[in-house]
Amino acid sequence: MNKVLLVMHDSSGSFYRMNKTAFETMPVAGQYIYNSDGLAYVVEEVCLFAGYVSEKGAIAILVVHPAPSDSPEAEIFGLNIEEDLDD
Repeated sequence: MNKVLLVMHDSSGSFYRMNKTAFETMPVAGQYIYNSDGLAYVVEEVCLFAGYVSEKGAIAILVVHPAPSDSPEAEIFGLNIEEDLDD
């Protein structure tokens, strides 16, 4: 498993969240990923830490932004955040 830090930003370019996650294979720029918040994100950039190997720590930073809400990728789980995930 490849542990990475996700750095998320909105359309204005403001960074608003970071979290750690893991992937079997490292995503590349342009791919869609799904986060635990049920939303689809587009990978903008993958920044690998040169030669870094770790059992516990992250080995890369992925810079992502939310997929457009009208894109098919954003609807894959069929979740409506306000209705399905609101506590």
